[in-house]
Amino acid sequence: MAVTRFAPSPTGYLHIGGARTALFSWLLARKSGGKFILRIEDTDQKRNTATAMGQVIKDLRWLGIEWDEGPEIGGPNGPYLQSQRLDIYNKYIRRLLDEKKAYYCFDTSQDLVQMREAAEAKKESFSYPRPEVFPTDSDAQNAREQGKPVTVRFCVERDKPVVVDDRIRGKVTFAPEELSDFIIQKADGYPTFHLAVVVDDALMGVTHILRGQEHLMNTPGHQLLQRALGFEVPQYAHMSITVSDNGGKLSKRERPNTLRQFIKQMPEPNLDEIAAAGGIELEELERFLAKKSVPDDTVVDKIAAHVGAELPEINVVDFERSGYIPEAMVNFVSLLGWNPGTEKEIMTVDELVSLFDLSRLSKANSFFDRKKLLAFNTEHINTVDAAKLTGYFKRYLELNNSPILPKADDELLKRLVELNRGARTLAEIESKCMAIFIDDDKLEYDPKAVKKVLHKSDPSGIEMLPVIREKLAGLDVFSNTAVESALRGITDEKGVGLGKVAQPLRVAICGGTISPTIFDTVSIIGKESVLKRIDTAIEKFSKELQ
Repeated sequence: MAVTRFAPSPTGYLHIGGARTALFSWLLARKSGGKFILRIEDTDQKRNTATAMGQVIKDLRWLGIEWDEGPEIGGPNGPYLQSQRLDIYNKYIRRLLDEKKAYYCFDTSQDLVQMREAAEAKKESFSYPRPEVFPTDSDAQNAREQGKPVTVRFCVERDKPVVVDDRIRGKVTFAPEELSDFIIQKADGYPTFHLAVVVDDALMGVTHILRGQEHLMNTPGHQLLQRALGFEVPQYAHMSITVSDNGGKLSKRERPNTLRQFIKQMPEPNLDEIAAAGGIELEELERFLAKKSVPDDTVVDKIAAHVGAELPEINVVDFERSGYIPEAMVNFVSLLGWNPGTEKEIMTVDELVSLFDLSRLSKANSFFDRKKLLAFNTEHINTVDAAKLTGYFKRYLELNNSPILPKADDELLKRLVELNRGARTLAEIESKCMAIFIDDDKLEYDPKAVKKVLHKSDPSGIEMLPVIREKLAGLDVFSNTAVESALRGITDEKGVGLGKVAQPLRVAICGGTISPTIFDTVSIIGKESVLKRIDTAIEKFSKELQ
């Protein structure tokens, strides 16, 4: 039985790589009948945001990754926010100090830079110089009173190599010279990631730790710390990176980098207005543009919306805003570095749970194929339960502040998604249906559609519109069945195909040639608006023919 965890830092939204870590950890726990824990690593007080933490929780729930212990539901090993566990960490730090397995340091950041530069000048790898005599508690207190930074470092054993037995990469050996005493408590009194994660994993009974390969270099130090504290060493699995379609690592930096480039290419950007739109000071915006800082995801989103920049989809919420549904995302992400051992690729969550096996995780980098994701989304939109799809569509409309939402109740939304089962994304459904809900006098027309359908066809569409109007005006009941009967009656009378009737009508009432089925579109818009839009089109485009 595996006990796994996902421990995000609330410094930004849930990145697709983090979603993969959470998903694989969750699948392993569910496959083994174990437990999945959500823990929030919020010890970086400068970069944490409540918005980011809330969004991470929303994103996990949207993906269907529910936790057995963690924020909002509690559990026997809480609290589950590291900022609320400081007394626990302090106890273990105190123990390490008392046992001479850790020691105080008073170095400034400038001191450390000089040490590293000195090592580089000698062409040596930097290893922190451990003092022969450890500073006392009194020394630490005196340093604090003098305004010096006081940190605590762990004494790394350097007498022999450390071997990490990784479930994906096999045995990885780290030589003693690769290791250095590392900080376990920062000057602000908060533990570092290294101390907190080791203590929490042990106290919460975590047996399997899945994380990205960039953490592999941290693992020998974590294992030494685990042994120093008498903890069992859990099983590790360090996953390969995911490569973007541009050939580089799929990185959360792609979004701010794209925004920075967009602003720099603007002819005359008003930096004061842009900073105000992002809710930041001008100086902070200038530092961002100079590549000296990166604002959080909330700020990036606000600025992008203000300047009209389109950012790449990197975070889970980006894909939700673009109209992807969770079944497709989970299915696609599960195949990033994992091989189910079958040729079948489109799978349900239950199938993923039954097939998941750590031994089938690959060392090779995975490729984030956006075309493949789009194909997966198309397939799942076509098969997912109607009530679920309606819920996803409603949430999509809410996220994007769509003008459709105030004008459509749940029954109508359900009808719209059922009419568009072949769509690739929820955004396509919205686009196809947008003209239905627009105010009659704000309808815009596609010039190409007008020219092709209303002017150049034989017979011309503009000549067909009065005939269509007369038929529709005579209907007492404006249901899709009644509309279909009326329109098919015209095709019989005129000896033309349905397209010769449907397309002119579609251009007149929707502004273009794309919409749900014409019978449903007409009945949803309603008799009064349909007749008004036909009249407008006849008046507007008849004049253009003269």
